[in-house]
Amino acid sequence: MQQEQNQQNPNIQQPKPMEQVPNIVSTKDELYITDMLSWNLNACKKAHFFAQQCQTPELQQALEDAGQMHQRHYDKILEHLNTSSQKMN
Repeated sequence: MQQEQNQQNPNIQQPKPMEQVPNIVSTKDELYITDMLSWNLNACKKAHFFAQQCQTPELQQALEDAGQMHQRHYDKILEHLNTSSQKMN
């Protein structure tokens, strides 16, 4: 639909992608990063809790694996934040 409109009106300029990422984090970005950290930490804790309650070894292992995956995601987000923070200083 957007392409059809642009073909009909060639004077409409397409927004250009950023050449470089800005050195700031907006409030909206910060809130989303906080949410991502919370989601991953919560999922990690819940998976571990339910794995401890589980009687089936295969299911218990799957839950532990899921919890570890969320822990890795949480750690990776923190790693990115720490790397970005060091580059700014």
